[in-house]
Amino acid sequence: MSLVKADRLIKTYRSGSDEVQAIKGADFAIEPASFVAFVGPSGSGKTTLLNLIGCLDRPTSGRLEVLDTDIATLDRRAAARFRGQHIGFIFQDFNLIPVLTVYENVEYPLIMVQGWSPTKRRDRVSRLLDAVGMADQAGKRPDQISGGQKQRVAVARALVSEAQLVLADEPTANLDHQTAHIVIDLMRRMRDEFGTTFVFSTHDPKIMSEAEVTFTLEDGKILTSRSSREVSHA
Repeated sequence: MSLVKADRLIKTYRSGSDEVQAIKGADFAIEPASFVAFVGPSGSGKTTLLNLIGCLDRPTSGRLEVLDTDIATLDRRAAARFRGQHIGFIFQDFNLIPVLTVYENVEYPLIMVQGWSPTKRRDRVSRLLDAVGMADQAGKRPDQISGGQKQRVAVARALVSEAQLVLADEPTANLDHQTAHIVIDLMRRMRDEFGTTFVFSTHDPKIMSEAEVTFTLEDGKILTSRSSREVSHA
């Protein structure tokens, strides 16, 4: 059963009196515990698709199901609740809260959305910080750690609420080549350990080569899809 399924998905934005169709009839499916990349030039629709899958925006028409939920049926409050329960986000600029420590940044989604007990929060945060190799940096603030370490914290924060789906928008864009490799390998390891599906919007050849499924976009349309399983059996 697909974790995400799109059928004739269309997203149109208004710009003054004009309409801009950002997504033009996209059809795709994403399976559980997979490593998926949306690739293509700037303006091709990659980030728009991630925003739709992440319930940050609503389709204009067509159907988009995430975890068997038609996201067009969710109002703003229900969409926020759904995101908090099921979806994690990783951004290219990390989006850590500067006044909070590493530990507090990872804990924050649990306080804001889940309502977990302090003991359960502490156990979950400690496990995730240990898993991403940041347990010894837990008391530091974001301005006291490197870019690669910030992205490790962002990975832990995305996974802390036991998200089944993590959306990563250009997650290696602000990292040097070696650090980007380390972070990608970390995300793959997290996928293997927690069974989380990772979906990327990216220009990074390393992510493209690691992805099990790649969807290539141009001008709002999915032109091609490639599965590494197909390639390996070709």
